[in-house]
Amino acid sequence: MTSLEPVLSTVLQRNPGEPEFHQAVREVFDSLGPAVARRPEYVEIVERLCEPERQIIFRVPWVDDAGRVQVNRGFRVQYNSALGPYKGGLRFHPSVNLGIVKFLGFEQIFKNALTGMPIGGGKGGADFDPRGRSDAEVMRFCQSFMSELANHIGEYTDVPAGDIGVGGREIGYLFGQYRRVTNSYESGALTGKGLTWGGSRARTEATGYGTVIFAREMLRTRGTDLEGKRVVVSGSGNVAIYAIEKAQELGAHVVAFSDSSGFVVDEAGVDLELLKDIKERSRGRVSDYVERRPGSEIGTGSIWSVPCEVALPCATQNELNEADARTLVANGVLAVAEGANMPCTPGAVEVFREARVLFGPGKAANAGGVATSALEMQQNASRDSWTFEHTVERLTAVMVGIHQVSLETAEEFGDPGNYVLGANIAGFTKVADAMIAQGVI
Repeated sequence: MTSLEPVLSTVLQRNPGEPEFHQAVREVFDSLGPAVARRPEYVEIVERLCEPERQIIFRVPWVDDAGRVQVNRGFRVQYNSALGPYKGGLRFHPSVNLGIVKFLGFEQIFKNALTGMPIGGGKGGADFDPRGRSDAEVMRFCQSFMSELANHIGEYTDVPAGDIGVGGREIGYLFGQYRRVTNSYESGALTGKGLTWGGSRARTEATGYGTVIFAREMLRTRGTDLEGKRVVVSGSGNVAIYAIEKAQELGAHVVAFSDSSGFVVDEAGVDLELLKDIKERSRGRVSDYVERRPGSEIGTGSIWSVPCEVALPCATQNELNEADARTLVANGVLAVAEGANMPCTPGAVEVFREARVLFGPGKAANAGGVATSALEMQQNASRDSWTFEHTVERLTAVMVGIHQVSLETAEEFGDPGNYVLGANIAGFTKVADAMIAQGVI
């Protein structure tokens, strides 16, 4: 990384107090040495790429059910549009700040490039917590948030979607306010919409499905697959639930999941319908699952202490640390695929690499969600609606393609099997070449 060290130093100085963003930048820089050595002109592109094209921060005032005025902070980082309109989710969570949004947006550039779709990278959100809020409160917040955001998005400019804390309910309220503010039915301005008003079948399932497909493709390089494999999935939100569903469909035995209150071990295999009822309909906690599922139990310590052959971290950033990774390796893990964004710390990734554990980084392994969002945009543009089966077929082709290009790029640049290097260089070169072609803008 020698030629990039001055660039990294500048990035860190210009963006103080943003550790997640620094971590994301370091991870990419650690991979780009071979590409920059081959094409020195990339150094200037790297420097420009690290600076977002636009950063928007705004006040979100709203009134709660008690009549009190609440104030949150909203964000949208429009990071890079060399390949197409900015594309990336909105996260509503108390932890959201500018550094978090920049880290997510930076990752999104390369993730979106890997899909092969004509979409740039962006991300947004607010430090609002929808948990425990009434539907009316969530609606009022979303309407206030979109009243400002609408000035900065559109189907040819920036297309948000959901992320943590932003599901179908929130997307509905956001889209309704967008229609109201713009006086137009611009379906392609938001993705993750309901099926009866411009949404795509399989979008709900896409990120989790894609993560499992990527894990399967990694296992196939070693002559095996998911059939009969013991799997642990962190989280119990949208990504985790549908990772569990796809893993079970492919014959895996999923034995654990979690939420912010703890984790559950179910040696008989996770009852997916019960989990969906608790999380998607009742908005309950993992303890509700144990109360209703004989034989399951609340785990102690870390979920990564549960022995497994395939680990799918699908909760949040930096949830799996070096000690967790060593435990997984000691227990015989074969493959780790990131369903969340940057859930493994750098120390954990290094442990997996040293142990020759198959490791799929989030920008590759969880790209199925944004890929299917791009498919939703295609359907909106053509006023079309595809079947679930056709959409999953397209999603599968995208994920197999991402796996293949990541594997081939790692081989080309001298580090076979290093999916981190392969995904970073493959995504970067596509964006960098577009930036060079379009001039200094």
